[in-house]
Parts: sequence; C-alpha cells; structure tokens
Amino acid sequence: MSQSKPIIYFIDDEKHIRMANQQTLELAGFDVQSFNGAEKVLPLLSLEWNGIVVCDIKMPGMDGLTFLSKALTIDRDIPIILVTGHGDITMAVSAIQDGAYDFIEKPFASEKLIETVRRALDKRALTLENRTLRQELETQSVPGPRIIGRTPVIQRLRATIASVANTGADILIVGETGTGKELVARSLHESSGRGNNNFVAVNCGAVPENLIESELFGHEAGAFTGAQERRIGKFEHANGGTLFLDEIESMPLPVQVRLLRVLQERAIERIGSNELIPLDMCVVAAVKIDLREAADAGTFREDLYYRLNVVTIDIPSLRERKDDIPLLFHHFLLVANARYLREAPAPSADQIRVLLTHSWPGNVRELRNVAERYVLLGESCGFDLDQLMHGTEGTSAITLPEQVDCFEKSIIAQALANHKGNIKETMTTLGVPRKTLYDKMKKFGLDKSEYK
Repeated sequence: MSQSKPIIYFIDDEKHIRMANQQTLELAGFDVQSFNGAEKVLPLLSLEWNGIVVCDIKMPGMDGLTFLSKALTIDRDIPIILVTGHGDITMAVSAIQDGAYDFIEKPFASEKLIETVRRALDKRALTLENRTLRQELETQSVPGPRIIGRTPVIQRLRATIASVANTGADILIVGETGTGKELVARSLHESSGRGNNNFVAVNCGAVPENLIESELFGHEAGAFTGAQERRIGKFEHANGGTLFLDEIESMPLPVQVRLLRVLQERAIERIGSNELIPLDMCVVAAVKIDLREAADAGTFREDLYYRLNVVTIDIPSLRERKDDIPLLFHHFLLVANARYLREAPAPSADQIRVLLTHSWPGNVRELRNVAERYVLLGESCGFDLDQLMHGTEGTSAITLPEQVDCFEKSIIAQALANHKGNIKETMTTLGVPRKTLYDKMKKFGLDKSEYK
C-alpha cells in the first residue's frame, strides 16, 4: 500500500461550494485540496496516487464527465464521486456504468458526503494494497517452490536456504504442523545443484512400522514373505537428488539405527542383499517436536539427533509473521480462483482484520484452506470470512452437503460457460451422462440458454 497519507481532491467552479465542503471534510479528519477546474487535477493523478476525487458534473471548460473519462485512462480504479443537480441523475447513473464510483445529488447533507468519501477511500486503500501484494508476488515468481513473505523472519529463512542448499550437508527442519516444512525442503532441493534429479518425500508417520524398512531401503525378491520381486527403496530412488523424511520423530528406533548408518556411510543394502549401493544425495529431515527432548526421553536416538543437528532450519509459525497474512491470503486466493475457475473478490480491510486477529493454530495450511473455502463457498454467505472460518452466533455453519452442492454447482456452471451452453460438450468435459447433467442443472437452477 502507498505510504502517503490519503487525500481528497474536491473540484467545483463555485468558490463558496468548494470552501464549505473542504471545511466539512477537514473537520471530519480528511486531508483535502480544492480546485476550481478539472484540468488542473489530471496531471496529479497516477497509478500510485493515494486518494479520491469529488467532482461537480456541470462546470465551464472540462466538465465532470470528460474529467471522468480522462482520469480513468490514467487509472481505471481511482474512485471518482460525481456531484449532480437534480436534472443530471440519469447522466450520473450512466457515468457509474462507465466507471464512476458514486454520485451525490445536490443539495446533500454533510453526513452523506463524509460517508461516501470514507467508503471511497477504503476502496482506494484496498486497491493499492492489492497492487502491492501482486507486485510482491511477481517479484517472488522465481522457478521452483515459492516461500512467500516479506517479514524479517521469512527473509532470514530464504537467506538461510540460499546459504546451505549447495553445501551437501544433511539438514533438519523444525516447525509446527502446517508451517511449510516440505515447501522448505523442496526449496532446498531446487536451490541446490541436485534440482534436476529426484526429490523424494516420505512421511515417516504415515508408513506402517512393518513396511518402513522396505519402503526406505528396498528389498530383493524373496527377502521376506510377500516379496515376490525386487523393489527399489526411497533412498535409492532419491540417489543424486534429495530425500525428505517428514515426521522423522515417528520413525521406529530399529530403523533409526539403519538410518544413522546410511547417513554416516552414504551407502545402503537392500533387505535380503549383501551388496552395498553407494549414495550421493542430500537428506532433509523434518520434525514438529523438540528432538532434544525426545532424545532425553529415549524415544529418539541421541546419536542420530547429533548427526542430524548439524544444520537446523527453524520455520516460524504464522503467529510470528502476521504481517505476511494479507500477502499469503492474496496468493492463495489467486491460486484458488485459477484452480476452480472462479473470481472471488479481494478481501476488504475489515476482512483482513478478521484474518489478522485469528490465532492460526494450523498455520499457513489453515490459511490456504480458508482461502479455498472463500473462493468455493464465499458467495453463499456474502463472503463472510468469520463465518467461513468458524461460524458465527446466530448463523448456522455451512454443512458438508451444502459445501458439496456449492462446489458442484460452480463446476457445472463454469463448464456450461466454457462451452457456451452446449450440453454435449459440457457432459463430455464433466464425464457425466446427459440425464445426470440435466438433473443437476435442474437442482441448481442452471439454464443452458443463459450461457449461450
């Protein structure tokens, strides 16, 4: 957002009207400059200008409508409020269709002017904020995973990744659930000289204990009951690249012994084989607990802890980087709009405040989920973020069937729009029979003629 203080340009050829309204707005706490002609204001406008314009329609020289047309070629999103006489209402309504923000009919109460100006300034602030966010996202549009944020902790995180990615050292990532540990691991991989080789991710907590050794190290045919053919394990598959071991604290102690040996010797043996297979790879492990405490408690091997604790990267929680929330939400909103072929509006200043006051126990993952619900379900509740996040008193939360219906309706509507109401092409795209499509269109009140 622009750092300059917002300002109002008030244009009217009658001096007493200019002075009276300037005083009214200044008493309400606004910064105001008044002008007797619209020509003088155009050179002051720009894409970065933090302000709005209140302009009379009927003036000698350049009138309000001409000014509107020229101003919107400079920045289509500058809020311009037109002041109209009674006979100009039809003209003002037409001007709004052409891009004016609003109009005020003479004579007007000072409260009406102040309220309209305040809403227009909020809109301008939001527009500039969204532009800043988009520019920030574009500057971070580098190949590979994107760690989005501009807070000092995130800047330090990116600097740490850049400094250790090419060292070849094994790395331990520490962070709460949902902070983006795999994203950091992928960023390390992409930033290293191994980026063109495999990145292999294993969630140690999701693999059954009786299968994890085979999953990691592979096995030979006949190594155990059910091993009918040779299997390449994750270590071997990641050779030349990066192996990411998420939730390593969940790894059984016997497997920890084998992992320690692999890290020290840089070689593995498949289960059922005596052949050593050399490895050239980086191992990145991630935890959401204090490994030191786990080692002291005997649930994690102390020698493995010391082997992993050479280079440690701590990922901050979202609570520690709240200034990044608007940027992150905007990013996830753009991604969800593209994924679901929707156009959900950018959040207002009040909605941003709702995001900033939430505690975010699920961190960035939770924020991303909220952005997706905002896109998919927002229209059904007036884009009420508070309701989408946790429901509000007096308002029933959106049920699962309602969420499914909303999503299904949006997908069908988008397919109809893409194919201009053509039923055959729509049913082919969606992969449903004609009767099913017609039944669902009837259920959701969709008419193919509206999309032609």
